[in-house]
Amino acid sequence: MSATTVEAVDLVAILRLPVWNTLAERADAIRRALPPRPGTPQGHLRWLRSLTPEQQRRAALLDRLDALCGHIAGRPALGYVADDPMPEAALQEAEGFNPQLSALIARYRTAR
Repeated sequence: MSATTVEAVDLVAILRLPVWNTLAERADAIRRALPPRPGTPQGHLRWLRSLTPEQQRRAALLDRLDALCGHIAGRPALGYVADDPMPEAALQEAEGFNPQLSALIARYRTAR
């Protein structure tokens, strides 16, 4: 394994919790701003149809953030490579909310 690969693996371990926390905080803020989301697929569809276009956009982002959190926690999400521990989409969604985390993300991108 090259030094760059080792650094990338180490950075994944360092990034996992802060990226997950950032995504989870964003998801929680969206969840609080939207009407309660039903648990059944039929209820979810009715709920989506009842939302304004802006709320629908936020609900789609909520679904994306929830999927990325699950992926980072070891539950691979559809649309992401199952063995990618830190998908680029998660990095993009976490970037810009914390300067230290953004610097680590940049370092990780360089290392991988």
